[in-house]
Amino acid sequence: MGYVAGKDDVMPAPLPLDQQLCFSLYAASMAVGRAYKPLLDALGITYPQYLVLHALWELDGRSVGAIAERLALESSTVTPLVKRMETGGLVTRRRNPSDERQVQVFLTEAGRTMRDRCGCLAERLVERSRLSVDDLAALNAKVQALRDSLVATAAD
Repeated sequence: MGYVAGKDDVMPAPLPLDQQLCFSLYAASMAVGRAYKPLLDALGITYPQYLVLHALWELDGRSVGAIAERLALESSTVTPLVKRMETGGLVTRRRNPSDERQVQVFLTEAGRTMRDRCGCLAERLVERSRLSVDDLAALNAKVQALRDSLVATAAD
């Protein structure tokens, strides 16, 4: 049975959006996306495609599942991204010879050279944020700690 409020019970009013961390993180993420969009548009890729490329720049030949895990996404979200990127000539997909169920993703030459072309994204964020590199690094570390804590408690 659900909670039934009595006449003496007072539910606290929700905090204004600007005082809610979840909204601040969401709005900041959207603002970062808007800052990156003109540069990504000029490169002909979307932000999710940039993330897939970045995961492959870290380790080429990852499986679709490993890319999904690295990006905290579902494989069903990554698969269509990778297919579009293959059509665009940035990656190739191959079945893992030791496990045919697994699809590995490899950068093409165009995908590898995109790394140098994407180098300006971080500079754009520093410029647009008006924060120092040290401030952004500290903020990133705090957000990562929050994420790690939330993931750890979700597993409990």
